[in-house]
Amino acid sequence: MNRAVEVLISAFVVISLTLVLARSLKLSNRYERKPHKLSDWSAQDQGIDPTQDTESDR
Repeated sequence: MNRAVEVLISAFVVISLTLVLARSLKLSNRYERKPHKLSDWSAQDQGIDPTQDTESDR
């Protein structure tokens, strides 16, 4: 019983340290998955009408 409590406390400490470190350390922007320019398909997914840009060019 005493051994199980030690294991649970150790697991809790390791998990909490992992969560704290994961929140404090951020990946650089080059690992972001957002495209620099939205394609017509991804613009429609976000509710942007891609035809508005092409009509203003005429």
